[in-house]
Amino acid sequence: MGLFKKLYRSEQGATAVEYGLILALIAITAIVAISGVANSTGNMWNTVADEVVENS
Repeated sequence: MGLFKKLYRSEQGATAVEYGLILALIAITAIVAISGVANSTGNMWNTVADEVVENS
């Protein structure tokens, strides 16, 4: 029973979970930002390619 009390009162597990959630939030934000930039860049290059084909 003493082991369970130690685990219940320990804050190390909670801290690890908080860091994990922060890391997951940063990763999701980075993925969304990169995805948005990738779509914009892809559309830009498609427009450039269309202009080159039309003008050649």
